[in-house]
Amino acid sequence: MRHSRESVIVRRPVQVELIPHGTVHELPPGTLAEITQALGSNFTLHVEGQLVRLKGTDADAIGKPVPAPAATAAADGQPADLPTRVREVLKTCYDPEIPVDIVELGLIYGCDITPADNGRSNVSIQLTLTAPGCGMGDALGNEVAEKVLALDDVQEVTVDLVFDPPWDRSRMSEAALLSLGL
Repeated sequence: MRHSRESVIVRRPVQVELIPHGTVHELPPGTLAEITQALGSNFTLHVEGQLVRLKGTDADAIGKPVPAPAATAAADGQPADLPTRVREVLKTCYDPEIPVDIVELGLIYGCDITPADNGRSNVSIQLTLTAPGCGMGDALGNEVAEKVLALDDVQEVTVDLVFDPPWDRSRMSEAALLSLGL
């Protein structure tokens, strides 16, 4: 499967995360990059032989608009129930190296929603990675927490990285397998 890549030039200093290490690195203005993935709310860039992840909030640094937050309404336009909205938000989170969302990849091992005292809810998510040594776990976990916490009736979010049982291809949805040609 061939994907077209768009070349961009970094317009201002911007911090990115090195893939798969997750360490923060600064790209100076004038750096040439190629967008390899622009899914969810982040960009994966190829810069001087290295993949990096650029947060969508910094999209202006490569001349792109900041991605809009995911819509979480039901088909009839009314707000969907909280479990549905959490699932829809999780489907806007992508592994920076794989063009499939984390739900379809089978990286969500559990999601528990419990009522809080003030009518809002606490959400606890169990997230795994495709490889235990991947340094992007914290970055992906933070993205998940930020997006779920942005839902109106969520008070608190915890994301736990879990590795038991280990992730394997059998956890992927049929749609994910088809989109990756597996």
